[in-house]
Parts: sequence; C-alpha cells; structure tokens
Amino acid sequence: MPKLPVVSARELVKAFKKLGFEYISQEGSHIKVQHPDGRKVTIPNHKEIKKGTLKKGILNPLGISVETLIKNLK
Repeated sequence: MPKLPVVSARELVKAFKKLGFEYISQEGSHIKVQHPDGRKVTIPNHKEIKKGTLKKGILNPLGISVETLIKNLK
C-alpha cells in the first residue's frame, strides 16, 4: 500500500472532480462535494488535511483507495 500523501483541500477537490464528484457548497471552513451516484463528503478547507481525517473521514466512507487518490492528484 502506498504512503498516504499530504494534500490540501484545494488539491483534494481537484482530484475528486476527476473522479466525477461535483462541488456543492462551502460553509465556513468546509467544502461539500457529491458524486452523481449519491455519495457525499465534507472536506475541511485547510492547507494541510490531517492523514487520519483523509483516510478515515473522507476516503474510507467513499470507498476510494489511496492508490486511486494518488493517481488522480497528478
């Protein structure tokens, strides 16, 4: 398994757009995105998203692997 990258909210939103997610809204320091199949996630708008938040709070609930994320960050 590859190492989890350090990413910003901006980079993460761009990667999710490549995966088919659409920007819904932003409330304060949180960005909401949704996939056409109904999956939703709220991304904290920080310069650096903590690895635990990225893995357990964003990727795992959406069923996205670290490999898929890394591929779409490029």
